[in-house]
Amino acid sequence: MTERQSKIEKMIIELCPSGVEFKELGELGHFYGGLSGKSKDDFSSGNAKFVTYMNIFSNIAVDTNIQHFVKVGDDEKQNHIEYGDVLFTGSSETPDECGMSSVLTRKIEEPLYLNSFCFGFRLNDKNLLLPEFSKYLFRDEQTRKQIAKTASGVTRFNVSKKRFAKIKIPLPPLDIQKEIVKILNSFTELEAELEAELEARKKQYEYYRSELLTFNDMGGVRWATLGEIGIMVRGNGLQKKDFAESGVGCIHYGQIYTFYGTYTDKTKSFVSEEFAKKLKRAEKGDLVVATTSENVQDVCKAVAWLGDEEIAVSGDALIFKHKQDPKYLSYFFQTQMFFDQKKKYVTGTKVTRVSSNSLKKFKIALPPLDEQKRIVSILDKFDALVNDISVGLPAELNARRSQYEYYRGKLLTFNEYVH
Repeated sequence: MTERQSKIEKMIIELCPSGVEFKELGELGHFYGGLSGKSKDDFSSGNAKFVTYMNIFSNIAVDTNIQHFVKVGDDEKQNHIEYGDVLFTGSSETPDECGMSSVLTRKIEEPLYLNSFCFGFRLNDKNLLLPEFSKYLFRDEQTRKQIAKTASGVTRFNVSKKRFAKIKIPLPPLDIQKEIVKILNSFTELEAELEAELEARKKQYEYYRSELLTFNDMGGVRWATLGEIGIMVRGNGLQKKDFAESGVGCIHYGQIYTFYGTYTDKTKSFVSEEFAKKLKRAEKGDLVVATTSENVQDVCKAVAWLGDEEIAVSGDALIFKHKQDPKYLSYFFQTQMFFDQKKKYVTGTKVTRVSSNSLKKFKIALPPLDEQKRIVSILDKFDALVNDISVGLPAELNARRSQYEYYRGKLLTFNEYVH
């Protein structure tokens, strides 16, 4: 890395000794919108591919293995995505997650469209930035800080295109861009290898979890509905804007599938003690269950609360109070058997939901408590191997990501040329 970095430093001295030119996006290109005038029916039997919000949010380069279709007529005026375009998410629940970027780094022959909740940016001169360079540049912390400032809102934040046009980016010579891409690609390739290995471990873990939690007609195992073994209390009134630096711990429903694992004794967020008085609380041993998501996989995801203090819980989440082993229940919520029941009770298309009345009907296998604890002790060891960032592969992957982010920041920091 040091040798390559030195090479880039030499190139900068040679090619741009007075600094790198920075320009505002509004000077460099134009923005365009996503699909317009579409109904729900247009997405049920489509003839053209489109890039989804999550495709952009989750990938620095657009995943072109697209399985999402929309109906587009020959005479319709819709914007096409082109090679090198930078795509952005238009809104989020926090300003820090607004304007996430993804770049089309592959040339494609067929028309490709953009989700209506997103927008694209196209350079007037496509030779200014390599698409492979853009994918790193727009995800770098320095650019992300500027993007976050373009967002405003209360419960949901939306970016302002006017402010977006004022974002300044560096325009290093293409030879320097190529060298930076080589270095950062080597980091992301290694990260991808570690992710693939970790994914294989997760599949192995899921297999053993399924084996341990498949009981069929075993003696001593009682089958019951959730409504028979506990009570459900709906969370209320908590939004991300209500978070405080400290105070009473809280869980927002979206964090259940983006931040938490099977169980936790610490919360990521807090609310003031005064505000917490208005909210429903979970106690030690309760499950906190997400009841809505854009992804059916995440609906009904549960986290067992194991902390000693009571915590506040947001709306679109349920508190499940029971007398079983909380970790056992949370693990069972992750099984294929449980997922199969979701198909029956979950409603909605773009946003999926499950009601408390429906959740009460979900069936669960209940071996004796000592057997539940034995199963949990085995699954905890597997869970640590694939999720604990302090040990094994997760720790190595976390270290590589930190290293990548450090070098990305170093490599994409330039002295600005002042005319």
